Amino acid sequence: MPIEVLPATAERFDDVATVLGPKNPDSNVCWCLSHRVDSRLNRSLVGRERGEYVRKLCGRDLPPGVLAYLDGEVCGWAGVAPRSELHPFEHSTKIPHLDDLPVWSIWCLRVRAGYRKKGIAQALVDGAVEFARSRGAPAVEGYPVDNRGERVDLTMAYVGTRAMFERAGFWKAADTGSVSAGFPRVLMRLQLG
Repeated sequence: MPIEVLPATAERFDDVATVLGPKNPDSNVCWCLSHRVDSRLNRSLVGRERGEYVRKLCGRDLPPGVLAYLDGEVCGWAGVAPRSELHPFEHSTKIPHLDDLPVWSIWCLRVRAGYRKKGIAQALVDGAVEFARSRGAPAVEGYPVDNRGERVDLTMAYVGTRAMFERAGFWKAADTGSVSAGFPRVLMRLQLG
């Protein structure tokens, strides 16, 4: 079966929780909020509050990302939204703004254990682009590592790789001052308009 990528709407919140949430709901895990909200709010949301915050995001007209499904089972997540909604990127001193275009950003890719090495991450990038396009985004950016084919530690692989974004049609638009897993991150862009 092909991989299906769908918006992370309120009706799919349980699937969002399956991919992003902790086994213990009182645990403090990212829930893909660390790169969405400002640091004060990020620190103030603890335990179950983090999941409830994401539940509210899923209930908005603009869901916070997309989910991948294989054989009807949720298997991955991509955070995608207008950069202006992503406080850490909108105000970053390490990841540049190329221009005043209201770009969207793909900042997090997560594939569940048991589904890796099946093309899920690539499908998530492609699906995130299509979601952004369907919502009128003029361009989409990603900030992956330029790992030059070297293995990236799984805990830091959430940013994606340059090659993954290139396969989706992105081009390297700028270097950044950011590093992840010891690799430099690059700004990749895909014009949609």
